[in-house]
Amino acid sequence: MKIVRTIAELRAQPREGSVGLVPTMGSFHDGHLALFRAAREENDVVVASLFVNPAQFGPNEDLGAYPRDQERDAGLAEEAGVDVLFMPGADELYPPGFQTWVEVDELSRGLEGEFRPGHFRGVATICLKLFNIVHPDRAYFGQKDAQQVAVVRRMVRDLDLQLEIRVVPTVRDADGLALSSRNAYLSPEDRERALALPRALATKDDAQARARLDGLDVDYVEVADFEPRVLAAAVRVGKTRLIDNVILEVPCQASAWLGRDQNKETV
Repeated sequence: MKIVRTIAELRAQPREGSVGLVPTMGSFHDGHLALFRAAREENDVVVASLFVNPAQFGPNEDLGAYPRDQERDAGLAEEAGVDVLFMPGADELYPPGFQTWVEVDELSRGLEGEFRPGHFRGVATICLKLFNIVHPDRAYFGQKDAQQVAVVRRMVRDLDLQLEIRVVPTVRDADGLALSSRNAYLSPEDRERALALPRALATKDDAQARARLDGLDVDYVEVADFEPRVLAAAVRVGKTRLIDNVILEVPCQASAWLGRDQNKETV
């Protein structure tokens, strides 16, 4: 696996065949590894980015405390079959004088957009930059971040980008909690309380889910008309904020790859 830290280095890498891109912020877990494996299955070259994007964090969020271990992450990426790991510094992607941002208007409102103003501006901007730098044939995202997927899909359509968006099902621990880098913040007691989130969403009913989350600090529980429709929720357990969702309607053309093809976006 080749580790590169500059845009010039990345663009200089030889390109033979199809390229799959997995954008990440590091602190890899089995959810990330599922993305790498999906990209490995479908592409000749797999590129992963590891960049804790400051534009996705609000002033009171955990940018400074966000877990970072590049050496560990590089080892996991190599074991999972990543060919090129792009690990730029902030100045490489946001050089002095940077002032151009991408806004996906309606889909960035509500849900995460309401509680994290500006978050999706950061997501859309960094994704567009990575797409322009890497020129992938396919890019891979997790279903757990359903609104992020919707925002990126809309940007790809609206800006006529030539790539496919692939969505990999949410990976969960044995107890049902969706994998997240922020799970590391949970104490044993908080983790037990956090299990109310997947159990509530499993009802696939917003009223029942709200009732089952009684006692937690709930930001939202809502049905979202993404593609596909989901029941999404965000809760705060101790100092940790967790998001999750379940798909409500699986299109009839679902494939054997855990719903891969219905999540394919080709433009």
